[in-house]
Parts: sequence; structure tokens; C-alpha cells
Amino acid sequence: MTNTPDLPSPASASPTTTEGAAGQAVLDAGTYAHILEPRSENRLPLGDGTWHQLSRNYVWVRLISTLAFLALVVAAALVGGLVLHLGWVWIPAGVVVVATVWTLVILPRQARAYGYQLRDDDLVFRRGILWQRLVSVPYGRMQLVDITHGPLDRLFTIAQLKLVTAAASTGVVIPGLSQSAAERLRDTLIAVAETRRTGL
Repeated sequence: MTNTPDLPSPASASPTTTEGAAGQAVLDAGTYAHILEPRSENRLPLGDGTWHQLSRNYVWVRLISTLAFLALVVAAALVGGLVLHLGWVWIPAGVVVVATVWTLVILPRQARAYGYQLRDDDLVFRRGILWQRLVSVPYGRMQLVDITHGPLDRLFTIAQLKLVTAAASTGVVIPGLSQSAAERLRDTLIAVAETRRTGL
């Protein structure tokens, strides 16, 4: 299910009635083929609509930023241990290195566990394999839809979409969307949320 920013009429505006082939192509361009589910029988349900996923470039951005962090930790450990002769520095540095390497290993699988679904009355966002989170954000309660992207994001043409509601606990941040998908999703959510708030 996808949304298009050009809604037919405010009175009948809903994501399911404004979907189209062009919108589907924009939201799913460069993403994974299907959402990754946990193997456990006690997994969260995926819902009844079409799930859209993150851009594959999101993994590259996370890999580069995590490797840069790892390089800084190793450099600091080398300076502390070899130059300043601080023997204790190897223990915390070793713990951080092991945790960072583990993050690098699971990163592709973790990225494939993200997904969002556009339904008639709300947007559903899910993430996580071991610690799963499933959030439903009603369109009428959205107060702000914000797009942000850092230098690496711009290099790989991805963005982060943030949905702010009156209740902070139901706010959602969708990372790793392609720039075009983020803009299209923002425009559609703003249009649909506006009609829901005005009661048209």
C-alpha cells in the first residue's frame, strides 16, 4: 500500500484510496524484497497490508559510521596504551571493540527488520528481531512530519523521517528512506493528517 501526495479530494482522503503504481515504485525503489521476521513463534504480527522497507543504502551509511567509530576507539586505545602507558585502557577498549564488531555483523539483518505500513486510519511501524517494537500512529494525531539527513545520508541519498504526535510515546522515527520516498511519504502524511484533523 502506498500513498501519493496528490489526493483526489479532502473528504475521501486516505492512503488506501490514494495509492498508485508510481507511488509504489517510489516507496519501494532500492529497498529489500521482503521484511525479515524472527524465527520465534511468539513474534509480533505483521499486519494486513503491504510493508515498505528501508533503502539498502542505509546499511552502507551505518557500516561506514560504525567503522569510523571503531577506528576512533582503536586509535584512542593505542594512544592511551602505548604512548601514555595506561594499561587499564585495553579493557574498556576491548569491550567496545567486541560490541562494535557484533553490531557490524548483525547490521544487515537488523536493517531488514524495519518496516512501515500505510493503512486507512494509521501508519504502522515495526523494528527489531530480539526486541521487537510495533507502533501505530493515527493520521489525525500527527502534529509534525520532519525529514533530516546528515552528510553521509546525503552522500547515499537517504533521509530520516520523524513523525511527532501529541503523545511522545507514539512518535516514530523511520531511518534509511530514500530521499524521494521520504519526501513523497511526508507530503502524503501531511495531506491525510490535515483532512483527519479538520474532520473533512
